[in-house]
Amino acid sequence: MGVTDPAGPVMDRDEVDRALARLGQEHEAIETSLLALQDHAGRRLLEGAELTGVTQERWQTTEAQITLLWGYFDAYAAALRSARAIRARRRWSTREDLVELTELLRGESVTVAGNGTLSESFSLSGLVDRMNELYATSLDLVVAADAVWSALPARIDLLAAELQRTRGLAHSVGVRPGEHPAGDDLERITRTLTKLREDVVCDPLAFWVPTEGSSAPGGGRPDTTVYDREARALEDVRREIDAVLTVRQDAEARLIRLRDVLSRADRTLAEARTARGEVLAKIAATEVPVVSGPPTVLQEQLATAAEYRRQAQWHRLSPLLESLEQKAEDELLRARESLTAVTAPLAVRAELRGRLDAYKAKVARHGLAEDPFLVERYDAARRMLWSAPCDLRVAEQAVLRYQQLAAELLGGAGAPEDRKGDQS
Repeated sequence: MGVTDPAGPVMDRDEVDRALARLGQEHEAIETSLLALQDHAGRRLLEGAELTGVTQERWQTTEAQITLLWGYFDAYAAALRSARAIRARRRWSTREDLVELTELLRGESVTVAGNGTLSESFSLSGLVDRMNELYATSLDLVVAADAVWSALPARIDLLAAELQRTRGLAHSVGVRPGEHPAGDDLERITRTLTKLREDVVCDPLAFWVPTEGSSAPGGGRPDTTVYDREARALEDVRREIDAVLTVRQDAEARLIRLRDVLSRADRTLAEARTARGEVLAKIAATEVPVVSGPPTVLQEQLATAAEYRRQAQWHRLSPLLESLEQKAEDELLRARESLTAVTAPLAVRAELRGRLDAYKAKVARHGLAEDPFLVERYDAARRMLWSAPCDLRVAEQAVLRYQQLAAELLGGAGAPEDRKGDQS
């Protein structure tokens, strides 16, 4: 061990044998990995595909790396064979044999052609490190491309098949490009999916998202952003087509309901107009809102909807029915609000009448029904409330005067409740 050379201390026979055994195992492992890479489905696809873009650029580099990798492996195998041959010369290797083996096993004794015309010299361990590096980067690219090809084209094809079914269904209900937004969406989705599949097949690495810090071969995932967006868009179109189909199934029932709602709105408006005349005749000094007539545009749109149904133009009927249903409900609500606003003075009069009678019953329970002052104020309030036209402001004051007198006569026991009633 005292003898040295540029490769370091001369190895003894045991060290040589252990080194040869380790290098032999590494040789087998590297060969197995290279053969697996050679047979990898992703590599075969890359080799036979018409690539473009980033995949074409990176595969050209990787293909050269794989060729270089096999050259390195051949040089490594040749060096290992030479070392084994030297060790096999004699059972007990001489010092000269050991010096030669030390240089071969530990020194930069392997010269291989590098990129271009340059040659590189490696030790066997350095050559193993270099091969592992090239293998890892090559495998990363092959696995990534294969993962994209395994995931995306099949999913795109399934979505394209669903797209075709949706197109046929859309056509059956009159949803066509240029005539309905959903038809235009289907055309756009078709173009996008066709282009997406072409791009995925020709440039799979453009659809690969590496995972930061991952040590696994091809660490990452396929980029499904475009696919997912178009899948959502198709689902939106499918829901819209389903809505059109639903319209086809229950259009008549919805039209009947629409006619009923609009009829109720018309009757309510008619009732409001009649009530307005009654209020103007029975209530004095009151501003009563004007009641407008039913909007003719809704009836016209309802007639258009019925025509769409007769002509089976379901794609036009669907949005029109949805719009009409909302407008009809709004119209019924407006009619009810008009009736409430018009009849408000009658409601106030009814409330005053009820309050007056309630106080009359209360004083009667306390034996004050025949009190002349109460009778006088009751009669005055009653005449105002039951005469036409009724001045609500004057009548309310008359009812309040009756309440106040009743509270005074009833005394302290009734006063709090009476005051509460006066505030109501």
